[in-house]
Amino acid sequence: MTREMTVSDSVVVHADAETLYAAISDPTRMGTWSPENLGAVVTAPRESAYVGMEFVGRNKRGGATWVTRCTVTVADPGKAFEFRVHAIGVKKPRLNAANATWRYDFEPADGGTKVTETWTDDRRKWPDAAALVFDKIVTRGKTFPQFQRRNIRKTLDNLRQAYART
Repeated sequence: MTREMTVSDSVVVHADAETLYAAISDPTRMGTWSPENLGAVVTAPRESAYVGMEFVGRNKRGGATWVTRCTVTVADPGKAFEFRVHAIGVKKPRLNAANATWRYDFEPADGGTKVTETWTDDRRKWPDAAALVFDKIVTRGKTFPQFQRRNIRKTLDNLRQAYART
């Protein structure tokens, strides 16, 4: 069986695309919405995201913590934000290898903006069987697509709640 390489979901958020883009494209804030990410440190000063911007993300799943080095690949304010995870480690991102691409698209919608979050598995060189075994160990029995589908839904729900009209 060929593994699923991309997972995506969408939600309408009661805010304009520029506001949502500014929030999501600031990796230091992702921990506000993500069930796994704890935020990030941007490696160079910046006012806003730009293609080539690097950051180190902090993550936690159960008792495990790790860091990732990421590079922004798309920074189109109000339209799209994307970054690639290309290094991982326990305290420092030392293992350089394609990991994943995360993308956020913003479209006008009734009541606000449709935000689509997409995860793409960049471990293309991994044999499917090896990826399946690894995934089930680190996600406690799920494949990464199954696991990320749940994480994406939680992230989008948290984002929607953060911008809910009161």
